[in-house]
Amino acid sequence: MTKQEALFEFLLRKADDSLIIGHRLSEWCGHGPILEEDIALTNIALDLIGQATELYKYAAKVEDKGRTEDDLAFLRLEREYKNVLLVEQPNGDFGKTIVRQFFFDHFEHLFYEGLVNSKDERIAAIATKTIKEIKYHLRHSSEWVIRLGDGTEESHERVQESVTALSRFIDEMFYQNDVDEILIKEGIIPDVKLFKDEFYKNIEAILEEATLKLPAENYQMSGGRKGVHTEHLGYLLAELQYMQRTYPGMEW
Repeated sequence: MTKQEALFEFLLRKADDSLIIGHRLSEWCGHGPILEEDIALTNIALDLIGQATELYKYAAKVEDKGRTEDDLAFLRLEREYKNVLLVEQPNGDFGKTIVRQFFFDHFEHLFYEGLVNSKDERIAAIATKTIKEIKYHLRHSSEWVIRLGDGTEESHERVQESVTALSRFIDEMFYQNDVDEILIKEGIIPDVKLFKDEFYKNIEAILEEATLKLPAENYQMSGGRKGVHTEHLGYLLAELQYMQRTYPGMEW
């Protein structure tokens, strides 16, 4: 695998993560539990889709095969998406959405802090802008986990169920293969193994404050980075890609 091929694969992974979870959050538009959260979740979705756009643009340039960011976002098949399984999980109730975002935000915060120092100037620039948004996302999801976990008996039970159910997708965010090895060696991306302990320390501190806990035994699921997804992604893509599939080349 060449450095260019590795860089393209990496950009697709991160763009797909942001696009899919951004789309999931956009499903809350008009359905939030309160007006403030309706607006907050929609704004976070816009941030994430904006991040995906910049990454897809760079990926299209690196690939250099005439595809655009829209082609990469809307015209690939399910097995061609490389997002982690966590981001494609259904919203469920508000608490489940928050827990999913909580796990994702804590990983992204540490990862993009490392990307700021990337030797790839364009990636470093994207990361410098993105980290400002992620800090808000992280604060938002962490505060809600505490509020719901240490809230009523019902909110505690429901959020604990979500923590237990979604924690099985955590370790896939730390997945590495030859793509990562090449880019780590080149100083383009950080080595996620170096901050895995910090990640768990951070989330466990918040969960303890929220009177929540990770399950003692938890089978970890993976496959997204290899294009093997849960049943949920196909339905999501059917909605996400509808306009471009129905009206190819359509522009606003």
